[in-house]
Amino acid sequence: MTGRDDVLIVGGGVIGLASGLALLGAGRQVRVLEAGTAGCGSSHGNCGTITPSHAAPLAAPGTVARALRWMLSPDAPLRVSPRVDPALWYWMAGFARRCNRRDWLRGMQARAALLQASRAAFPEWLSAHGIECEFLPSGVDHVYRDPAQFAAFADEATHLRALGIPVEMIDGDIYLRGEPALREGVVGAVRFDGDARLRPDRYVAGLARAFQAAGGTLVEGCEVLAAGEVRDGVHVTTSRGAFAGRDLLLATGAWSPRLARALRLRVPVQPGKGYSITYSRPARVPQRPMVLHERSVCVTAWDSGFRLGSTMEFSGYDRSLNRVRLDALVRGARDYLHVPEGPVREEEWYGWRPMSVDDVPILGAVPGARHLWLATGHGMLGVSMSVATGHLMTDLICGRAPRLDPAPYAPDRFA
Repeated sequence: MTGRDDVLIVGGGVIGLASGLALLGAGRQVRVLEAGTAGCGSSHGNCGTITPSHAAPLAAPGTVARALRWMLSPDAPLRVSPRVDPALWYWMAGFARRCNRRDWLRGMQARAALLQASRAAFPEWLSAHGIECEFLPSGVDHVYRDPAQFAAFADEATHLRALGIPVEMIDGDIYLRGEPALREGVVGAVRFDGDARLRPDRYVAGLARAFQAAGGTLVEGCEVLAAGEVRDGVHVTTSRGAFAGRDLLLATGAWSPRLARALRLRVPVQPGKGYSITYSRPARVPQRPMVLHERSVCVTAWDSGFRLGSTMEFSGYDRSLNRVRLDALVRGARDYLHVPEGPVREEEWYGWRPMSVDDVPILGAVPGARHLWLATGHGMLGVSMSVATGHLMTDLICGRAPRLDPAPYAPDRFA
């Protein structure tokens, strides 16, 4: 048994580390317990876009119908792998109930608040902690080849603008004149000037360094075996010994449902598997990060490299690197880009995103507990929401007036 910490955080990904760093700033003694190595989860290989533009949740009218149509298409942008999995189908039933316009708009408002707060805080956050990760307030463009889908986005654009998110819809001919990286056939683009980008693996590595430099303790290779409340705090048993603390924050991303069982909790999260391919930087790249809409492929160029990523696959905790889905990223890029790949393929990657049943993060106190907290369910937006999540969890754990209304994210909304 080590000495008692103020806060034990289970999970050394972007959410756990950002929360730990914010808690240190509030004067708390913090220890992060990570089963693997810091940043080894879903943040490592994502496309590194900071996107208030992605405020609309996946739980939207029509999503379930599309998923059912694509179920037998192994390269579909959104795919539910057919299998016997009661937990998945229970989650899907709850997800389907929320695929209506009222819940979609409510989820958009909740996600926008976190995304906008994070985006506003990022420059100072990175500067204050000395994190170099190729951050650039670049904006992000969504590019369309289907006129009907481009026109249909006008409804979502109206709601995003009402939330203070700038949206510009650009005619395809005009857009192509300013973006030589694209092939002909673009009918329109949606520009989100308020978005940004960074290199996510460098961001998470920077968080880990800053956390330790600020006095935090990071314990890697530390699998949690059991955890629970005791009279005046929490006790955690791990593969590297026992730890005690006043509060315990569970920030384990897609693994949260499994680890929550040790706390006798049900966390409505499923792993949504995403893929990416990282290349050395080609000579001709888009001027901004972009989403190739019909193919659901995100393209990001940094000074240090070039990445194709995205897709969503509900296949449980399957550890295989699905060649069909990786190849679909390249095929999609070839439809849009003159130079869809870099000279050297440096990494092929998959990661599990923590998809909550309403695609809104689960942040706050565990119902009925005094010292247990959750920070999970960020889906594809963990990096984008990391700063605001760290600040909100710090406010709640420290008993301060929260800078964001915590009610839309509270775990007890599922009770």
